Amino acid sequence: MNRKLALLSIFIAAALWGVIGIFVTYLYRIGFTPFQVVAVRVSTAFLFLLTYTLIKDRRYLKIKLVDSRYFLGTGIISIVLFNWCLFSAMEETSISIAFVLLYTAPIFVTIISKFLFGEPFTIRKTAALFLTFSGCTLVIGMFPDVKGSISLYGLVLGLGSGLFYALYSILGKYALVKYNSLTVTVYTFLFASLAAIPFSQIWNTLPLFGEFTLLIVIGLGFLSTMLPFLLYTKGLESVESSRASIIATVEPVVASLTGYLIFDDQLDGWQYFGIALVIASVIVIQDTSKPMQRKSQVSKASSM
Repeated sequence: MNRKLALLSIFIAAALWGVIGIFVTYLYRIGFTPFQVVAVRVSTAFLFLLTYTLIKDRRYLKIKLVDSRYFLGTGIISIVLFNWCLFSAMEETSISIAFVLLYTAPIFVTIISKFLFGEPFTIRKTAALFLTFSGCTLVIGMFPDVKGSISLYGLVLGLGSGLFYALYSILGKYALVKYNSLTVTVYTFLFASLAAIPFSQIWNTLPLFGEFTLLIVIGLGFLSTMLPFLLYTKGLESVESSRASIIATVEPVVASLTGYLIFDDQLDGWQYFGIALVIASVIVIQDTSKPMQRKSQVSKASSM
């Protein structure tokens, strides 16, 4: 995949993640808990991914047992814990504060990538990070009218969601040294499902399943989970982790627009300005420099 196509793949992935509120809102309204939604999301996505892989090439399902450690990382440490921290932060603080703290993820990725992969911390990246965080703060309505207070526990949960969200980009890089992006995504969701289902008690939601609910679950698992994760993981093969995570912050912009167009959420002037800042950060982070030899960098980091 060439660099421009990789950047586009990451952008589309973020946009598809941004419409997840359409599916999640319905499931909440009929009685699903946040952790049950997580379990439905990861398990449905895994079934779609497994089916797709069996049709495409079964050889992508072959891994060494010792390499399960990578997918314990991407599946449980990243996907499951990220969702748990995010939903818990929403309960402890507010949705606005939780999402501001979630989008500290690019900062975590940029800092960690500097030490693990030797990715340069440039002025361009610094400017993009500033624009991203400022834009997200405005889009979700936290600034300039800050309301409520945040506990230390809420702060830790919020920052934890940003850290675990960031770790998918970091841990995914290690797995991509040995395996195809499809293999990485399939096993990520397998391990996430194995961890989430037992604790969610998802079997208690069986009476809630009807034909329309099934369609919503399919949309959640395929359109807003399987497809964007395939696109994002594929894009990581040709794009720096820090750059990918910053581009992915178009997700809250799309989420805000979805709320406005579908749920009649009103946007004010500050939120429109925030959207402009996030879009500007995507433009700023792009350059025409020659991409680094990332896989060799990860190989070197893996041997440390």
